[in-house]
Amino acid sequence: MAAIVEEYSSRNRIGLLVGLVLFFGILLAPSPAELTPTAQRMGAVAALMAAWWITEATHIAITALLPIALLPLLGIMPSSKVAPHYANHIVFLFIGGFILALAMEKWNLHRRIALNTIARVGTRPARLMLGFMIATAFLSMWISNTAATMMMLPIAMAVVNQLAEMAEIEGKSGPETPARVQRTFGVMLLLGVAYSASVGGLGTIIGSPTTVAFLGFAQTRFPDTPPIGFLDWSLVCIPLVVIFIPIMWVYLCRYGADIPLSHIRFIGSQDVIRGELRKMGRMSQPEKIVLAASTLTAMLWVFRSPIEFGGFTLPGWSSLFAKPSDIHDATVAMVMGIALCLLPVNFSGGTEWKGRREIFIMDWRTVQYGIPWSIVMLLGGGFALAAGIQESELARWIGSQLTVLEGTPVWVLVPLTCILAVTLTETTSNVATVLMISPIIAETAIQIGVHPYLLLIPAAIMASFAFMLPVATPPNAIVFGSGWLTIPQMFRAGVVLDAIAVLLVPVIVYLLGSLVFPFGT
Repeated sequence: MAAIVEEYSSRNRIGLLVGLVLFFGILLAPSPAELTPTAQRMGAVAALMAAWWITEATHIAITALLPIALLPLLGIMPSSKVAPHYANHIVFLFIGGFILALAMEKWNLHRRIALNTIARVGTRPARLMLGFMIATAFLSMWISNTAATMMMLPIAMAVVNQLAEMAEIEGKSGPETPARVQRTFGVMLLLGVAYSASVGGLGTIIGSPTTVAFLGFAQTRFPDTPPIGFLDWSLVCIPLVVIFIPIMWVYLCRYGADIPLSHIRFIGSQDVIRGELRKMGRMSQPEKIVLAASTLTAMLWVFRSPIEFGGFTLPGWSSLFAKPSDIHDATVAMVMGIALCLLPVNFSGGTEWKGRREIFIMDWRTVQYGIPWSIVMLLGGGFALAAGIQESELARWIGSQLTVLEGTPVWVLVPLTCILAVTLTETTSNVATVLMISPIIAETAIQIGVHPYLLLIPAAIMASFAFMLPVATPPNAIVFGSGWLTIPQMFRAGVVLDAIAVLLVPVIVYLLGSLVFPFGT
């Protein structure tokens, strides 16, 4: 452990120094042709933040606060213009969605959903693994991928540990069978949980902070473009999730494990899952309230704006208000989040909850300590960084330098963008990656005559498809912390899936996105 701490401490110190050298080096360097002094100073801030985010020289939230300090001091933007980006309505969409997630966790609804999903998929290792992956992906659509992984990890480890004692390995059973099951089925199951959490979160606009980061940037940078709604995003990304989860499952089952999972058989595995469900008992009233609130929230998101069905238009409920355009998905998220803090635990007046401290479904203490405020600050800092890059015209200058790509076929440009996104994400925060590269990608697309969304959306999606290293995504780091995995095992499984995603994501986004997003306008 001491060696690990020393390694990270050394990297952090080097990153701190590299960031400062880049910052002052760019500030003091002669200005390139057509680059204004303001844009050059903004470049120095961007380089400093990128270096510190990538190397984790300091906490990501501390780095995210740099724009509010440096942009006014360097004459790039006044504080009055920088500060509002930290309260972007997309930030409140994230907060409201997280309150719903915390309510699920507080009353164990997430565990009930997961166990019921797993109980229906059979007793074979491959089917059991598919059950975990489906449950994780579904939960990750509604709660953060970090929370989904944290919830599923102990269940997965407990199931493996209990089933290992009942395992038979075709032709190789013996005293070492439980350990071998953990090293094979256990490792693949944990990887399946982590990867499914990252991919499943893409299914809704609140499931992944990378999606929130992209939408915040897009709505700020392109205010005249119709906003991407909950249904729009899901129409493209849920099919991607539905296609990619089976691909991951087949690969991990057949090629990822040292022993094919078809050679492992568990006796009585369904009894373990049913036993966990019996321990939970009947669904409690708070669980029912949270389930109803979550379902209502999803419906309000889906039907907020008008929906086109060929020549028929289904009007959205926001048209009932005087200014429909003033109502966003963040409005729904905060209304439902506040409502959960006002709804009583016990509607019926029975004695089931008598003597319990809980009065309301949600409470501020749970919100205060449950929401990852560092991610909230990261989103705000990223929006401020993107605004500074745009305001200083640094993005325009960088885009003009990339006009050499003009005329490059779209089928080449989009995979290149995906490779850039996934490569950066393997070594830094996926949210930071989206926030750093989005302004540059957008301006490059404008300069070479391609609709920005055609490059931005695949890049934002690919930021969640980083499977090779523990530092790439929080789910990867969480399962790696179990001690069951090694970096070579994760790398070997992840590099193939990354390559498949680079080929699949552009195709899905182009084929389905062209029907939903304004690529042609």
